[in-house]
Order: sequence, then C-alpha cells, then structure tokens
Amino acid sequence: MHTTTNDTIIALATPSGAGAIAVIRLSGPDAILIASNHFVSSYNKKLKEQKSHTILLGNIVDGDRVLDQALVSVFKNPNSYTGENVVEISCHGSPYIQQQIIQLFLRNGCRMAEAGEFTLRAFLNGKMDLSQAEAVADLISSENEASHQIAMQQMRGGFSNEIKNLREELLNFASLIELELDFAEEDVEFADRSAFVSLVNKINTVLKGLIDSFAVGNVIKNGIPVAIVGEPNVGKSTLLNALLNEERAIVSDIAGTTRDTIEDEISIGGIGFRFIDTAGIRDTKDVVENIGIKKTFEKIEQAQVVLFLVDAKEVQSSALGIQSLVIEIEKIKNKYPLKPLLVIANKRDVLSSKEIEHFSSSIPNLLPISAKTGEGVDALKNKLLEFVNTGALRNNETIVTNTRHYDSLLKALEAIQKVRFGIDEELPSDLMAIDVKDALYHLGEITGQVTNDELLGNIFANFCIGK
Repeated sequence: MHTTTNDTIIALATPSGAGAIAVIRLSGPDAILIASNHFVSSYNKKLKEQKSHTILLGNIVDGDRVLDQALVSVFKNPNSYTGENVVEISCHGSPYIQQQIIQLFLRNGCRMAEAGEFTLRAFLNGKMDLSQAEAVADLISSENEASHQIAMQQMRGGFSNEIKNLREELLNFASLIELELDFAEEDVEFADRSAFVSLVNKINTVLKGLIDSFAVGNVIKNGIPVAIVGEPNVGKSTLLNALLNEERAIVSDIAGTTRDTIEDEISIGGIGFRFIDTAGIRDTKDVVENIGIKKTFEKIEQAQVVLFLVDAKEVQSSALGIQSLVIEIEKIKNKYPLKPLLVIANKRDVLSSKEIEHFSSSIPNLLPISAKTGEGVDALKNKLLEFVNTGALRNNETIVTNTRHYDSLLKALEAIQKVRFGIDEELPSDLMAIDVKDALYHLGEITGQVTNDELLGNIFANFCIGK
C-alpha cells in the first residue's frame, strides 16, 4: 500500500464491463496536466485553464488518433474528494475504450491506483478521518435500508465526533496529570479528582453503550442467518420462494428434492435476513441425501434463528401427529437451547378454522401459514423483526458495525476501567498516566489520530479499486 501522494494515480471508478458510460478517475499533482496533454476540447478551451468543478466536452486523443468523445470534469486541490487535483473522464462504456484510455495515461505519467487509494489519499490529506473512510466502503456494500442509514451517519462523522470529543476531554486531563508529574516533588494536584471521576464515569458509560450496540450493528451489516428446517416435502422451498417473491428454490412433490442448502437474502423492515433452505431431515439410505442432511445440522449451528416448518394437514390427519411433533420440537430445543425456534404450520389453506384452532392450542406460539397462497407470510416477517432490537436505529443512535472499531473500544474500555481503579485506590499519578495514555491510544486508533502503514494497508485493501 502506497502512503505517498506525490504521484498521479488512475483507475476505473465504475464497474468493469460494458455500459452506457464509464468513469475513469485521475488524482495527483499532475492529474490536470496529464489529462490536458491528451484532450482536445470541442470548443477550443484549455483544460488546465479551467476553474475547479467545471466540465468540458471533447476528444481523448493519442497523437492523431481519437480514442473517444468524452466529458472531462476538473476538481482542483484542495476542493476535491482526495484533496488533490482530480480529473474524471466520462467516456463511452466499451471495455475496449476504457482500457485504451487507461493504458494511454499509464504510458504518460500515471500509475495504476491500488484498492481504496483515492479514499486513502482523502484520509492522508485530511478530507475525512479513518472512521469516515471506512464508512465509504460500508456505504458501497450496503444492501438494505438499515446498513445504508448507519453508513451515512458514520460518513457524516456522527461516530467520529463522539469519539473525538471524548478523547479531547481525556487529553485535557492527561496533560494536567503530566503537569503533576513535573512538580512531583512539590506534591501539587492540578487535575481535579472529582471532575476526573465524572469524566471517567461518562467515558465508561459511552464506551459500554457503543460496545453493546455492536450486537445490533453486526446483525444489520451482515444480515441475520435464518435456517428453514423440517421433514422433506413440507414446503420449505415454497416458503423460501414466498418470502423472496421469486422462484429461487426447486419445488417438487418428490420428497428429498433439496439435496443441498440454498441461500438468499431479503430486506424486512430495512434489516437483511439470509434465509437458508436446507435438505429435509429424515432417516434415509440415500448417500447424497444424507450428505445434505448433515449440512442441514451444520447450517442450524450457523443460524441465529431456526424456522421449524411442518405440514399442518399431514400432522392433523395422523393419530400421533401432534404428539410426535411436540417430541421433535423438544429435540431441536434441547440440541440448540440458545437459538430462537419458530414453529410454522404450513398449508393452512387446506385446514378448517377449527382444525387450525386445535393445532394452535396444542403447540404454543405456533404460526399457521400458507406458503402457497402467501397467507401468514407477513406475520412471519413481523415475528422475525422482533429478533432485532431496532430501537437504537429508530432513535438515530450511534451503532458500531466495524469489527476494528469494536476491538479498539473494548481495549479503550479496559484502560478506562484501570484508570477508575487507580482513582479509587489513590494510585500515584505516574501509574494512572500510563492507563490514560493507553485509552487515548485506542480511541485515536478509531479515527486515525493514531495510525501506521500496516493498519492503513489492512483497511484500504478491502476497498474496491477506483474508490
């Protein structure tokens, strides 16, 4: 990962492949000069003489050869995304044209950008802090309303400001403690201990709240895995299709059709749910089907919620149906005691109201649905939403979604609790100063006030090239 900003980089900023247009981005001290050497305006204007935030129409040329007609946008430092001179070329979306233009500039003073290098330069040039830079990647990968909302809040600096303010207050006390150490022989106290206790308690409370929010944030960012399990041919694949509103899974009257797990994700109330349709659980001598059943138990292990689907008509018509079903439910509950289990009676459309009532009275919290007609599917979606604490999201509170931030918050909290112990035990200032510095370090890691090349390399390597 390059951390210097004295050269000019180039990359395709739009997805690779054919499209109506493609955007090629250049950033660096010579971006405008290099672009102007290979651009001929349709109206005889000079690119390097244009004001910032202007667009010109013209041809991208390689000597006498015209590569494409394009719109060229100019952003002059420091008023650009990276804080450097930036040029964006909107050309036609042919992969051939894209590569011809990029290769032209690579031969004439540009270097191919690495993953996330434009955003890295924005960070290095003070256009955003590290937490905001990471939110850019989250925004690009957001697949539902909730993850988009959190990424937008973090990119606007909500989380950063909270951490910076805490760090600044702690830094003020740290400097007073350091001052006490300078006058150790005179036994003076510059840092008001009661005010210090109040600040440490405040930081402790805020850090705990942010750490607790990670449970919700992780779910919102990665989606909730939900395993759909049950005997073969009870309608698991039909239910998956009803939830997804599309024919994603194979539906057949032949028991054991699903030999593998099928995964798909939908957004319910702005939260992503990843549904896993598994092979039916039953005793079988079919080797391939047995492999599928083994995978089913593996998927239940990975799931946060289990939907146990039964054929309501079949259970109702069997003499021992409900009794044996209760035993099966208890088996799954005993095997996975910590996983929420929803029992869903499918095919309610072929049962009478009296039969449904009898079924529901025998099994508490049973949800009767019809995967075929869609009846009860909305009630199921609402039940699933109850497993996510969306209160913090609704109240626009700061929610931590980044594992690196979570780790730094845990370390900062540990250091702050050591500081509190030091105050309570009236430890010497020099010992407390070590723990205060430790807390400041870990808070600074989040926003990038404390950083190193290895950390930056790890973060920006996960970005797409061109961002």
